[in-house]
Amino acid sequence: MRVALLSLIDAVAGEPQGLRGYLTIGGRSLARHQLGLALALGCTRVVVVAEALTGEVVSLQRVAEAHGARFHVIASAHALLPLVMAEDDLIVLADGLLALPEAALAPLDDAPVVLALPVEPGMAAGFERIDINHAFGGAMRLPGRLVAGLGDLPPEWNPHAALLRIAVQGRLPLRLMPESVLGEGRWHLVRSEDEAHHVEPQWLRQHTASEHVRSPGEWVAARTVHLVGPALLHAGTRPWVVALGGVVALLLGVGSGWFGWRTPGFVLLALAWVLARVAALLVRIERQSLLETGKQAPTGLWFEWIIDAGFVLLAAWRSDLAHVPGMTPGIGWFAPMVLILLLHFLPRVVPERRTTWWLRDRLVAGLVLAGASALLPFDFCLRAGVLALVIWAMAVTPPRGPANPDLTIRG
Repeated sequence: MRVALLSLIDAVAGEPQGLRGYLTIGGRSLARHQLGLALALGCTRVVVVAEALTGEVVSLQRVAEAHGARFHVIASAHALLPLVMAEDDLIVLADGLLALPEAALAPLDDAPVVLALPVEPGMAAGFERIDINHAFGGAMRLPGRLVAGLGDLPPEWNPHAALLRIAVQGRLPLRLMPESVLGEGRWHLVRSEDEAHHVEPQWLRQHTASEHVRSPGEWVAARTVHLVGPALLHAGTRPWVVALGGVVALLLGVGSGWFGWRTPGFVLLALAWVLARVAALLVRIERQSLLETGKQAPTGLWFEWIIDAGFVLLAAWRSDLAHVPGMTPGIGWFAPMVLILLLHFLPRVVPERRTTWWLRDRLVAGLVLAGASALLPFDFCLRAGVLALVIWAMAVTPPRGPANPDLTIRG
């Protein structure tokens, strides 16, 4: 069994009445972030050192039990002894530690270890010195048998400080974390409100980082999260509320097209896609950092298909071909459908590059369609766009050789 030990004891710097664990990042307390990390590490028992049973502690208990973990509140180090067996592993997280799960899971998941930092940058970031070369990294994994050493120490000792002393005396291996985890914003010891405000933008950027060069719409969505995400999260706005804004924009876009305002309709559909991307980023933050699944927000592929259906619908209504005498009924639907299908198909078959992410970007598609609707011959632009995409795909896709070169007859 894995047991997690969290703490709600250390005071906020300059505010003796406040506790570090109650400082908020992204609208959730540091203790809640640590609970998410503990659950991600597979802890089935969570122990919190606290002097009083507060509303925040009760909230942590509900989350832990909802994920199938047992929850305990203790007031002294000796109270931990009956909760950790010799065969258990104890995960200890320092009061105020904010670590990205991806940075903490690998070093803590392998074997018992004390995470350490280079002494000078570690102490400058607020971490405790271990020896002449190392500072405590704020997290460690101990074999349960070492916890029995708490019985030899005075009960008034801070459990975390006592366990660190026991781990060092027991020659538990040190694992040096690279100094870059501090500079990149993946590992923090938050001690005050000012530090929390400073850390929060870095924390958001880490959770919204992209593995590829962002397209314009993705950049707008990420920038929106960076600018207004903290306000939304601190206000308790959940991702499904933002996604609901995308649904409203979608309905307004289709409605405006129905009443003949096709150009603003394309813009509203583009806005719906951006709002869906913002909601998806907020969902990603909650899932990665807090193990929150959230309510079923319309942020998946199926919602993007609905937006694409809206583009086809508005483009067909915008087409003038239906008014040309002798034209086949429904001819106005053909080019929009081919265009949208190409936007889905080409990213799957052409070599991945920056342009392929632009093909997935419905902000770009919506603004291009809106510009063509307002300023250019719309039907000609649709067909020219389809032709341009096909020619571009042929140009960027390398030709393939024979399927069986050894069997190919050569002159």
